[in-house]
Amino acid sequence: MKTNRQEYHLYFSRLLALAVPLILSNIINQVQMLIDRIFLGRADALYMSVLGNANAPLWTTMSVCFSIATGASILISQSVGAKDSTAAEEYSGSLLKFHNIVPFALFFLWCFGSHPIFSLLGVSEHLMPLCVDYARFSSPIFLLTGLGASLTVIFQTSNHTKHLAVWSVLRSLLNIFLDWVLIFGNLGFPVLGVKGAALGTTIAEYAGGIYLFAALLKSRKLSTRPSRSAIKNARFKRYLHSARLGINTALEDFCWNLGNLVIIRILNSINELAAGIYSIVFGVEVLAVVIVGALGSASMTLSGEAVGKRDARQFRGVCVCAYSLCIVIALLMTVASLLFPERIIEVFTKDDEIIRTSGVYLLFISLNLFSKSGNIIIGNGIRGSGDTKWMFFTQIFGTVFVVGAASLFVFAFHLGISGVFFAVMADEAVRCVINLAKYVRICRNGELFG
Repeated sequence: MKTNRQEYHLYFSRLLALAVPLILSNIINQVQMLIDRIFLGRADALYMSVLGNANAPLWTTMSVCFSIATGASILISQSVGAKDSTAAEEYSGSLLKFHNIVPFALFFLWCFGSHPIFSLLGVSEHLMPLCVDYARFSSPIFLLTGLGASLTVIFQTSNHTKHLAVWSVLRSLLNIFLDWVLIFGNLGFPVLGVKGAALGTTIAEYAGGIYLFAALLKSRKLSTRPSRSAIKNARFKRYLHSARLGINTALEDFCWNLGNLVIIRILNSINELAAGIYSIVFGVEVLAVVIVGALGSASMTLSGEAVGKRDARQFRGVCVCAYSLCIVIALLMTVASLLFPERIIEVFTKDDEIIRTSGVYLLFISLNLFSKSGNIIIGNGIRGSGDTKWMFFTQIFGTVFVVGAASLFVFAFHLGISGVFFAVMADEAVRCVINLAKYVRICRNGELFG
């Protein structure tokens, strides 16, 4: 059955109503992180390599906590679509009650055991103390990660994401102010450099967490918020059911991040600034990817509802609308990369060599955004159907592919940093084709939508 124009208009409206606050939230977060990079890059160009080495493993483990919560998000969305409020409350209640175990373990790992991890990544002895300090001062954030992931799921599945945007504004503005104070030693504080950046982020995250928890208690529009009795009586079995679904997404993210960590290791073998260049270029790309990611999250929620309602038109139409918006974003980024690449790069560093050589890499990642967007939107549609294993399996293939291709291009063909970018582009393109074929099969699945 074909989807008519009126239905597409409805899907665009619902998609944007859910995604726009998430987009604003993500953009604000990334602007804050970019300002963080700007402050550190201008304080000392070497700090960019510290961020390139330390942020990747930190976010690899932190993303696991958010990814496990994806299973609950899918099951709650499907319950909402099926009008089963009891099941939705049971899943959200068990998530709030039990989704703190892994984050607490990760706190102890990064607070006391980061040195061996950075050694495996090939971090030089010159950078090691800075990376360890950054990890140690960032580690308390993990104590909030379980709660943050749970609240995000509840707001998102309730189709009420406004508070997520306010949360981001609050913590990001505070983070920027604290970075200015603590990195440079303003207002009488000592100059802390990268330690100041990590400490500022940690304080801001706790302030934001207080706001979001207060919003959970006071908001009357959270249809999937569990009652106190539902949280008290929540069964670990329900949490395990959702976690088993979410663990595939967590493993998928882990595989992607593992590949990225190996890429960092390869970049460190080129020269000491290579990881910094990579960090700068992908820091720019992230501004576009967070928009795409918000559209993907909204697509997963609405796709899950469509499966609960057994509505094949909504399932297909939501992803078509989301990817159409992503094409516009990719085109805008490509134009910007062609017209003023050096102006973009010089925002992050004063190093003339980095500014001169990095412009072409911006074009590479802009072109890469077309296929990367496809993987994000299509992948979230596949997850919304309840199949989280597929994206995990294709990511295993992708990780092996990108690491093998990067090693070949760098060590055999001696293409340097360009070889790494070529490998990343090839990986996204191949997986986009594979995932699209899977998505088409799901759309035609009579048992799922019959």
